[in-house]
Amino acid sequence: MLPVSCADYTKGKQYVIAFSQCMDYDQWRQTMLAEMNRELSFHNDVRFIYKNANSNSDTQVAQINELLKQRIDLLIVSPNEVAPLTPVIEKVSDAGIPVVLIDRKTNSDKYTAFIGAENFEVGQNAGQFAVSVLKGKGKVMEITAPEDASPFIDRHNGFIHVISRYPGIQFLKKAKAGNAQHFDSTIKEAGEPDLIFAHNDAMANDAYQSCQRLGIDKKVKIIGVDGLPVKGMGLDMVANKSIIATVLYPTAGKEAILTALNILSNKPFKKENQLFTTVIDSGNVRLMKMQAEKLISQQYDIEERQKILDRQIIISQNQETVIFIIAITLSLTLILGGLSYYFLKENKKITNRLELQNKEISLQKNQLEEQKNQLIEMGAKAEEAHQAKLNFFTNISHEFRTPLSLILTPLEEVAGNPRLPAGIQQTLKLVEKNVLRLYKLVNQLMDFRKIEFNKMPVNAAEHDLVDFIQEIVHTYNKLAQSKNIHLRFITTERTLPAWFDAGMLDKVLFNMLSNAFKFTKENGFIQVSLQQEHSNAVIRIEDSGVGMSEEIIQHAFDPFFQGEYENYKGTGLGLALSKELIELHKGTVAVKSEKGKGTTFEIRFPLTAMQVAAQASAAPALNHIISEDAKIYTTELYPALPSTTVAPAFIRKEYSILIIEDNDDLRQFMANRLSVRYEVFEAANSNTALKTALDNSPDIIICDIVIPGKNGLELTKIFKSDVRMAHIPVILLTARNTDEQKIEGFKTGADAYITKPFNFQLLEQHVIALLNNRNKSKEHYSSDTMPGITQITRKKTDRKFISEFSAIVENNISNDAFSIEDICRELNISPAQLSRKVKALMECNVNEYIVNTRLKKAKYYLQHENLTIAEIAFKTGFSSAAYFSTVFKSKFSITPSEFKEGPGRE
Repeated sequence: MLPVSCADYTKGKQYVIAFSQCMDYDQWRQTMLAEMNRELSFHNDVRFIYKNANSNSDTQVAQINELLKQRIDLLIVSPNEVAPLTPVIEKVSDAGIPVVLIDRKTNSDKYTAFIGAENFEVGQNAGQFAVSVLKGKGKVMEITAPEDASPFIDRHNGFIHVISRYPGIQFLKKAKAGNAQHFDSTIKEAGEPDLIFAHNDAMANDAYQSCQRLGIDKKVKIIGVDGLPVKGMGLDMVANKSIIATVLYPTAGKEAILTALNILSNKPFKKENQLFTTVIDSGNVRLMKMQAEKLISQQYDIEERQKILDRQIIISQNQETVIFIIAITLSLTLILGGLSYYFLKENKKITNRLELQNKEISLQKNQLEEQKNQLIEMGAKAEEAHQAKLNFFTNISHEFRTPLSLILTPLEEVAGNPRLPAGIQQTLKLVEKNVLRLYKLVNQLMDFRKIEFNKMPVNAAEHDLVDFIQEIVHTYNKLAQSKNIHLRFITTERTLPAWFDAGMLDKVLFNMLSNAFKFTKENGFIQVSLQQEHSNAVIRIEDSGVGMSEEIIQHAFDPFFQGEYENYKGTGLGLALSKELIELHKGTVAVKSEKGKGTTFEIRFPLTAMQVAAQASAAPALNHIISEDAKIYTTELYPALPSTTVAPAFIRKEYSILIIEDNDDLRQFMANRLSVRYEVFEAANSNTALKTALDNSPDIIICDIVIPGKNGLELTKIFKSDVRMAHIPVILLTARNTDEQKIEGFKTGADAYITKPFNFQLLEQHVIALLNNRNKSKEHYSSDTMPGITQITRKKTDRKFISEFSAIVENNISNDAFSIEDICRELNISPAQLSRKVKALMECNVNEYIVNTRLKKAKYYLQHENLTIAEIAFKTGFSSAAYFSTVFKSKFSITPSEFKEGPGRE
């Protein structure tokens, strides 16, 4: 927004406020002026006069004397320098005109109010952040403005006050800002500092460009001041990592106008108004940028509304003039009088609409201010919580290393004993595989944190890159054969000497190859190629795997990001760590992928970039590094170990169990243990589980909650609501162990809830107890009761099935052509499912139930109806009286006639 001209506020204004600015060629002061004009747009009773001294103290003194003659009501001034401006500001104050100092003070206390951040605190904040980044050790340089102004003096004093308490920090010099050549020579003379504190973001940007020219931009950390949301300044510089932080220094334009209006209207005000300041770094810069962008958007909206308001005011004024002229000239005529009334009515509508718009704009402004304050507070808390979380993970990762090592070493010794039974060796191998998996995750997390704090040195040495890559690819040959994947290494180089850290580069290659094997299905291919392009080594890892979408590619290297495939999700650290390690080698990592068509990762780094950074200590042997990492990275990629448990021949497997678990090792482990006593079916996802349950009707289901597709809770609801599977007990197996989560599990109809890690004997006892309880329920259905009576079972779905099944048989009892297929059509299930269901609930087969039902009905007719044997046979579905008599005697050891007339009559 441009400054408001004097003519805009000449007519009918109550106050005249003047603003003397020391300069306005930097973004910070332009932002200050824009804030003033924005606030003035809400106050039509102010005439605003603006003067710019262009960094000349004499000019500013002359401009203030000129303003004094114009009978201003209040002066806002930002002094260019302290000493030259003090007398003239005292002169204005002595004349009875209130003076509001903004940003800078003078040597006198003759002013009405001061508004600005405490520059000593700004320096302290910068100093404390510098100490935190340098960990109390390093060389520090300071760059300040050429003029002797109070803000720069206070910032310097605050900065020195903090760093002087740390003996390990060496203060090199305090330099004045200048042109590019001056910056270059000043930094050179300082001796390549570790950190530069610049007194504003413009100086910080100049310092960063100078460091780039000197080739030390990756080493030198830069802190600026202002934190402006302007393109290419403060927030952008932190976001693109040109500088590591900037100290927020509010412009206070709005606060100056509000304080001036409070003074002129005799409202309460504070003489000293200290503004909030804070450090903006990579942790909270995104939040600050989002808020700034929202403020800019709202400001644009306010300006547009203000333009509409101004146009409506002009229209309103013009209409008032027209109405007045018409009313005076034609007041005696009824027609023109009616027209005058119409215009007055329309004018009132416009005025009301403008008042509503003005209230809405004011409300939006207040909401924006509240949101701004809340977001600043939230940013500080979020940064504190983020650092606490990362420190916790780093510390606990260190604690994991020792017990994992103590588990792994004895485990390898025991597992290598050839005398151990095959089943025990298999279990030990499973334990070893998962210990190595934990070991890998802990190492990745610790390496990632070391890089984040610049504590991971590059132990570079010269190696043959061809032999190095060939050895790593060789370690995956066995895995490729087991998965029937074509793996090859292609290069046109016989040898390729390169300087690199073998321990870092092998982590990168193992991560890339492990990803390729994880996402490539059987009968696919993985190709590793190496070539030299100019002075760079270029390594490409290409696979025929599932590929990635464009959206996923954009986040592939983000820490903790997990992709779109449920079955392949990991920790999200591997690719992020690989990228950081290659960047430590002055290299880059890129990815090309298409969903369903595979992925190619390209690693590029200079062959000799690390020669200068190579350390004197001897690098570890390559074969030792590769061997250790191969054990960690390739072990978890092998498929689950085959079952070696053989059930004793004399044990009859009466019951069957369905295990639903997506972790291959855990599923195989449970299957091996349970297969001794039960027939075991396995499923790794919800789709396979539903099909297996329907096809095999197991006696019990063990289901993990977190599985691909529908989760375990949703799957249990399906089991318990389907009449074909509702009778099967379900045990939920999960790591979710709160009371609320257990209640949620039981609400789905689950019969038991066991949390991980679990005692296997406890799981076995749950299985036994549930099977015993189901057998007791069966006894009720196998008792000699009349068909059609529904009772006993506590499960609604089982009760419904028995009721429907009995009703179908009862309704067709006289139909001698009635068959199992008729029942299946009525119930919409297969014959096999019907047989299993009836057997599980009633302990008899379907034909036995139909015959028994007909015989019971026949006994009723023999006892209570005066019918012939032939009529009873017809009414109960027997094809002939002779066949009926034969079946009846076989069942009750008496003929129908004897039962009807003899002592067997009930």
